Amino acid sequence: MSTFSGLGTALSSLIAQRQALDVAGQNIANANTVGYTRQRATLAALPAATVPSMFSTSDGTGEGTRVSGIDRLADVFLDARLRTQTSGASYLSARAEAYAALETSVGEPGTTGLSSQLSTFWGAWHDVANTPDKGSAKAVLLEDARAVVDRIGTLHNAARTQWTQARSSTVALVDQVNTTAASVADLNGRILSITNGGGTAHELADQRDQLVTSLSALAGAAISVRPDGQVDVLVGGNALVSGNRAQALAVQGATSFAQATGDATAVPPVDGQAVTVVWAAHPTRSAGLDGGRVAGLLSTLAPTDGTGTGGILTEAAARYDALATRIATQVNALHSGAVTSGTGAPGGDFFTFAAGRPPALGLTVAVTDPAGVAVAAPGGGALDGSVGDKIAQLATAADGPDATWSTTVVELGVRTASAGSRAKVAESARATAAAQQLAQASVDTDEETVNMLAYQRAYEGAARVLTAIDQMLDTLINRTGLVGR
Repeated sequence: MSTFSGLGTALSSLIAQRQALDVAGQNIANANTVGYTRQRATLAALPAATVPSMFSTSDGTGEGTRVSGIDRLADVFLDARLRTQTSGASYLSARAEAYAALETSVGEPGTTGLSSQLSTFWGAWHDVANTPDKGSAKAVLLEDARAVVDRIGTLHNAARTQWTQARSSTVALVDQVNTTAASVADLNGRILSITNGGGTAHELADQRDQLVTSLSALAGAAISVRPDGQVDVLVGGNALVSGNRAQALAVQGATSFAQATGDATAVPPVDGQAVTVVWAAHPTRSAGLDGGRVAGLLSTLAPTDGTGTGGILTEAAARYDALATRIATQVNALHSGAVTSGTGAPGGDFFTFAAGRPPALGLTVAVTDPAGVAVAAPGGGALDGSVGDKIAQLATAADGPDATWSTTVVELGVRTASAGSRAKVAESARATAAAQQLAQASVDTDEETVNMLAYQRAYEGAARVLTAIDQMLDTLINRTGLVGR
């Protein structure tokens, strides 16, 4: 082994320890950087020369150390779990928010809720039945009836407005998905270029992972890692990002609430249309989103399915239409068989529907003159109010409007509570996954301080070895053969 080889051994340690110290310094510098994953320099021993030179002998000692690589200490399993939990939590959160907003618009229980207004409406029928000869009681009845009509219309309009806002949000989120996917594709290309040149792109990989997590929250994205370090991002089992290329998504389907609800009163009638996310390059192919906030919004925008389990907002509108129809049908059935007090004229329909509009929006009070309110049975006399009393008793009928509305409110409350509970559980699981992923990837400044001290001491030791060999060589070169001169 050459005498000078010790210099190379010491030098290799100086270089390796300095590089490791640089990595520790990078970690500490990014201790508070969101999304940064800690790195670690891996040191490997250099073996002894297998072919010694002519004038040296080998004692089997290695030739020092080197940095064999800089590892990014991420855990692919924890990252995948975080993406999965984020996808599910975002989906359930979108549904829970939709239910909560719908419940708020219903306003039950409350003094301004429909239940209170229905109670006032039936009470007004009682008053007219007790005093059928008083026009003031009939005028109050007509005003209370209009209040009920306005409230039902307001509920339907609230569902319509919420649906429109949800669709606009869906379009905006899909645009965000496309922008984020393009950024991931760009990072894939840059990372591949750097690694092919022999460098490391760990910081770019951190940025890419953050974007992929965002895609999971938006569209339930999953990834497949390529051998060259690039990642393919999948949504619904299809590639949203493939290497350095990204595929765009687009929103199709119903653009108005009437199209989504399949408004049967429209001319011509339309079937309920679903709002879907498709591939922009292939509009006939659905993206098949099964997670993320966009999928959650799509579930709220879905049309009715005839079983009450369709879209949250369209099903609510269908309930409002059914309620309006029931009120009109039951009240009209009794009122049209009654006669007015005094004149004995037939009552006719109390409520009517405007053509070309959903029942909840088209419901109107047909009687405009208090004298047209009929509460007497034919032949019952001028002060008979028996029919009015029957109409008032619809308040307690098992199949009456109040029972229908009570069922609607209770079901909405139960579903809202259930959706909120599921969203909280999912968010708790997501937070736990995020904490575990952060514990693995984040920088521990205490650990990095210890590492820095270890590298510093090793560097100082290598410098000391270099000094000792230098002194030995100085003796050998400058002093050997001078004794006795």
